[in-house]
Amino acid sequence: MQQSSTFEGLVKEKFNGLSAAQKKVAAHLLQHLDQAAFNTVVQIAREAEVSETTVIRLSYALGFSGFTEMQARIQQQIVLGASSANVNRLQKTQSSDEEQLFRHAMENEIAVMQHNLAQLNEAQLWHTVELLSEADHVLVIGHRGSHSTANWLAFTLGMMRENVHLCPAGGNALEKLTWMSEKSVAVVISFPRYSKDSYKIAEAAKMLGSRLIAITDRLLSPVSRISDITLVTELNVDGDTANSSMSAVQTMLHLLCLGIGARNREALQARQERMEQIYSSQDVFIE
Repeated sequence: MQQSSTFEGLVKEKFNGLSAAQKKVAAHLLQHLDQAAFNTVVQIAREAEVSETTVIRLSYALGFSGFTEMQARIQQQIVLGASSANVNRLQKTQSSDEEQLFRHAMENEIAVMQHNLAQLNEAQLWHTVELLSEADHVLVIGHRGSHSTANWLAFTLGMMRENVHLCPAGGNALEKLTWMSEKSVAVVISFPRYSKDSYKIAEAAKMLGSRLIAITDRLLSPVSRISDITLVTELNVDGDTANSSMSAVQTMLHLLCLGIGARNREALQARQERMEQIYSSQDVFIE
C-alpha cells in the first residue's frame, strides 16, 4: 500500500470491489473523517448502521491489517494539517501500550453496559419474560461464537422450567423443531458474523407458528428482520481481530432469567427443592 496516498484516494481506488455494507461504512468515514479518527469500532458501526465486523472487514478490504492501522492512517492524514490540540490528542491515543490493555478493555465493557442501560426497554423485557414463562416449549438457537451463551441460557432456563431444548452446534438441529408449534417460543442468539444455520432454524421455527425472540446487535440484523421481539445489545469488539466479548449478551440473558424467577417464584422454589433432593440422593456436588 502506498503510504503517500490519501485515505479518500484509497477508498476511491478500492470502492468498486467493496460490498454494499462496506461501501456504506466507507461513505460514512469520508463524511465524518475527523470523528472517525478517534471513534471506536462500536461507535462507527452504530452511526453507520452496520455491524462492527463490517467496519473491520472494510479495513481488510482496503489493504490494512485491521481497524487500528486504518484508523492510524486517517489520524496521520488529519494531523498533517492539524492544530496542536489534535496533535496532542493523537499522541495521547497512540501512547496506549500493553500496560493499559486490560484497563482499556474493562473500560470498554463498562461503556457498553452503560449504553445498554440507557437503552433499556423494561416493558419489552417483561413481555419477553411472559412469553418464555407461558410457552409449552422453548428452543434456544445459537451457533459458532453465540453457542456458549445459547448453552448457558438453555441450561439456566432448564433449571427453571420444563421443555427447554438447545439446538446442537452440529448434527440434528432441525429435529429439535419437532416440538415447536404456535404455543412455543424460539430464542435465537445471533451476532456478527451471522450464522446461516441459526437463521435457517429460526426461520423454520417461525414458519411453524412459534414466536421468535432475537438477541442480536442491531434492529436490522438478519434474524431481527424476521423476529417478533428483538433485544439489542452492543458488543465490546477488538478492532483488529474482530473477537467479541459476550459479557453484555450474558447480562441481557441474565435479566430475562431474573424476570422469569420473579414472575414464577413459588413454582421455581418448589422445583429447586425437588432438584436438591435429587442432587443429594445422587451425590452430585462436592460441597
